[in-house]
Amino acid sequence: MSLKTLLMPMITQHRFARSTLLAKRAKAEKLRLASGRPHQVYYFHQVDDPYSHLMAQALPRFLARYNVELLPHVVSPPPDSAAPERDKLVAYSRLDAALLAQRHALNFVDHGKQPDQERCTQAAHTLVATIQAGQFAEHAAAVGQWLWAADASEQPWPEPCKALKPASSQDVQTHIAQSDALRNKLGHYLGGMLYYEGEWYWGIDRLYHLEQRLQELGAQHSGVIGLSFPADDGLANAKPLNNPPDIDFFFSFRSPYSAIVAPRIFDLGRLTGAKVNLRFVLPMVMRGLPVPKVKREYIVYDTAREAHVRDIPFGRLNDPVGKPTERGLALIPFAEQHSSGQQFVLSFLQGVWAEGIDAGSDKGLKKIVERVGLRWEGAQIALQHESWRDRAAANREALFAAGLWGVPSFKVGNTVVWGQDRLWAVHDALRRSD
Repeated sequence: MSLKTLLMPMITQHRFARSTLLAKRAKAEKLRLASGRPHQVYYFHQVDDPYSHLMAQALPRFLARYNVELLPHVVSPPPDSAAPERDKLVAYSRLDAALLAQRHALNFVDHGKQPDQERCTQAAHTLVATIQAGQFAEHAAAVGQWLWAADASEQPWPEPCKALKPASSQDVQTHIAQSDALRNKLGHYLGGMLYYEGEWYWGIDRLYHLEQRLQELGAQHSGVIGLSFPADDGLANAKPLNNPPDIDFFFSFRSPYSAIVAPRIFDLGRLTGAKVNLRFVLPMVMRGLPVPKVKREYIVYDTAREAHVRDIPFGRLNDPVGKPTERGLALIPFAEQHSSGQQFVLSFLQGVWAEGIDAGSDKGLKKIVERVGLRWEGAQIALQHESWRDRAAANREALFAAGLWGVPSFKVGNTVVWGQDRLWAVHDALRRSD
C-alpha cells in the first residue's frame, strides 16, 4: 500500500467534512464583519450560456429576498481544458436549460443553435454598460431574451436598454479580461456562477445552498421563507408504473457524482418498477481526457454539499483511478450473474468515496465483494477476465451517440439527461410512458 493510499482517506475525511465547511463559513463571516463589508455576492455571467440566462432571470427575485450587494461580471466561456467535447457541451446546455426553464417557470427555448456572434457582441456591450450604470440585474434577463429569440427580427430590442449607451469595445475587452482573471483567481472556470465568501454556487441548481447560508446569517429580508429552487429528486411521489421503460444509468467508479446518485437511481427503479441497466464507462482521465485541478476540486466540494443535503455518506476518499477502477469494473458482470449488480456497485462506490477503502488491494476489494454476499474465490476468477473492456467501450459509444460524454447520465426512451441532480427529469420521462 502506497503512502498516498494510506493517508488520503484521513486527509479527505477532514477536508470534505461538513464541520470543516461550516468552520470555513464561520471564519469567513468573522472576517467579513471585521472588515465592515456588506454581504457581497459575485456573479459571473457568460453571454451565450443558457444557464447564465436562467440565472439572470432569477437574480431580481434573489435580490428582493436578501440584503446583499451583487457584483456582476461578464466572462468568457470556460477554457478547453475545462470543457472537453465543447460542441456536445454547448448543445446539451441548451437542451438542459430548456428542461430547467419548463420545470421552474422560467423562459428559455432550445432553438437548436447558438445566437450569432454579432448579437452576442451587442449583448456583451450592453451588459457591460448595465454594470457600469449599476443596473445589471434589472436588464440582464431582457437582454438575454432578445439574444436567445428564435427570430431576431421578431424580438425587439429591450425598451429599457434603449436609454443605455453601449460600452466601448475597449471597455468590454478590459472588463472581460479583468473578470476572467478574477474568476480564475477565486478558483473557477464556468459562467452562471455565484461566489460568496470563499464558496461557489452554480446557477439556479445550487442557489439553494447560498440561500440556506444567507438565511443562517440572518441576511434575508423580513417575511422571506423557503428556498427559490429547493433540491428535489422527485422521489417522494414515485410509485409503481405500468410497464415502465428501462433506465440506462451511465456511470464511472471515479465519479463522485455517480457515487451519490447511484443509491437514488436504484431507489427510483425499485419504486417505479423500472429496470436500471448498468452502463459503466472508464473515467475520463483513463480515456485520455484529463480534468484540471480546479475542476476536480470544485466537483468534490460540491458533491460533499449535495451528499449532505440528501443524507448520503461521502468524503472519506481513496481515489480509485487506474487499477482499482479496472478491478471493480471487471467484477460487475460477475456480480450481475449472481443478481447482485446494483448491490456491488453501491458497495464499491461507498467503499472508495465514503469509507476510504483501497479497492486496488485484495483486502479492500474482498471486503467490498463479500459484504454483498458474493464469494471472494469467484471474484478472483472473474478478475482474470477482460470482456468488461468491450462492454465499457460500447457504453461509451452509446453515451456519445446520445449526445453526451460525461457521467452520471441517464437515458429513458428518447430522454437523455446528465447530472446527479436530474432524477426529477428521469422520473418525468418514466411517468410520460405510463
